[in-house]
Amino acid sequence: MSDDVPAEGLTEVLARRHLTTDEARPDKVARWHARGRRTARENIADLVDPGSFVEYGRFVTAAQESRRPLAELVVEAPADGIIGGTATVDGLPCAVVSYDYLVMAGTQGMRGHRKSDRLIGLAQRMALPTVFFTEGGGGRPGDTDLPLVSALDVPSFALWGELTAPRIAVVSGRCFAGNAVIAGSADLRIATPDANLGMAGPAMIAGGGLGDFAPEEIGPVGDQVANGVLDVVVDDEAEAVDVARRLLGYLAGTATAGPAPDQVWLRTLLPENDREAFDVRPVVETLADEDSVTWLREGFAPELATAIVRIEGVPVGVLANQSTRHAGAITADASAKAADLLELCERWRLPVVSLVDTPGFMVGPEAERTGLVREAGRMINAGARLTTPLVGVVLRRGYGLGAQAMLGGSTHRPLLTIAWPGAHLGPMGLEGAVRLGLAKELAAMPEDEREAAVAEHTAALRNHAKALNAARVFEIDDVIDPAETRALVAATIGRADRADRT
Repeated sequence: MSDDVPAEGLTEVLARRHLTTDEARPDKVARWHARGRRTARENIADLVDPGSFVEYGRFVTAAQESRRPLAELVVEAPADGIIGGTATVDGLPCAVVSYDYLVMAGTQGMRGHRKSDRLIGLAQRMALPTVFFTEGGGGRPGDTDLPLVSALDVPSFALWGELTAPRIAVVSGRCFAGNAVIAGSADLRIATPDANLGMAGPAMIAGGGLGDFAPEEIGPVGDQVANGVLDVVVDDEAEAVDVARRLLGYLAGTATAGPAPDQVWLRTLLPENDREAFDVRPVVETLADEDSVTWLREGFAPELATAIVRIEGVPVGVLANQSTRHAGAITADASAKAADLLELCERWRLPVVSLVDTPGFMVGPEAERTGLVREAGRMINAGARLTTPLVGVVLRRGYGLGAQAMLGGSTHRPLLTIAWPGAHLGPMGLEGAVRLGLAKELAAMPEDEREAAVAEHTAALRNHAKALNAARVFEIDDVIDPAETRALVAATIGRADRADRT
């Protein structure tokens, strides 16, 4: 047979393959582009290395042959509205899956579920981190070819939930019901400003007798940022793909150490008045390799900053108290945010650096109404169970159980606990300790003498609480020049990583 004569059946295969591409539906694609959107295949192509995508199930059609002609389904329901396969991203093997909103609004068909089940199972067997573009309207009621009553035996959600490889969801546009569950069950969620996430869409809400709502009213980005559902919000799908690529890059492990800011700057980033609030983010950005910081959940519990960064090429999770909000006190939301990051770092095998500047856990009746005891306990548990390297740095104030929680439960829990020269450590805030410890004596004093006595005793306790004194009795490992922080963190984590490999 001549080389230019197609093998038997190849012509049909190539023709059917063409029907699964964007080129086969130019009008739909043009309308989608006019809305400023990219197709599922365009997002996947932008994410993966050229030529690396191995697609699964491209010829699957919707299970609706009992009510629609097969030829129509081949054209109108390519891949049953879900595109997926394996690929590499900057050389890292991964799985990539995307619902296709141009096919029945990205709804989850029964055969599409079988595809996602297959791909998630492969990700588990091959230990592949997975990026899932989750836009879509949830379960599809129109599939009629399969004998169904409830379809509650669909294993997709359980398989995705038990996947031990890292999971990243990208949300753009409408993401409701089952699609939202896939997004919500991921380790991290990236969203564009037009995203709406909800456990039900407008039709299901109306069907439940709960009112009529436009899709844009259900779970808009502003709400989902404030409540902590979304980890990173970007400007558009192109930036979402860039962030997904960066997150996957952390999973590739140690890279060549990037340039970093002059570490001497760390000596000047804290205000001279240690009661003055300051933004901790420049401290994190100075410690990290340049252009390596990904901030997480910035709009949720801003009294705690969380990020993934690289330090001398090593990917690291960072916790940092933010004194510009509640003086850095740890609220129930901040506890949940911290626990989530610690659990993420445990799953992703990332070391953790904790930058401590807190008066402790938030206290009072209002704080307790938020479930603080439960969430604080969860934070402490997550830190205590951490098996990846933890390094603690007390920047300024390390007080009470909150400081212990930032350090995995104890100053001796991290592999290294260091403090900057102006730091103070204590079982609680210093003035509060004086007022509590000397309550009877203070009560017996004339009012005009009482505050002077509090100031005097607080100054004495402050001197006792200096980091140098804590180091003298070996409650912490060292007090350092702030400019040494990056080098000491990198050395400790690097040695722990070597021990783990050995």
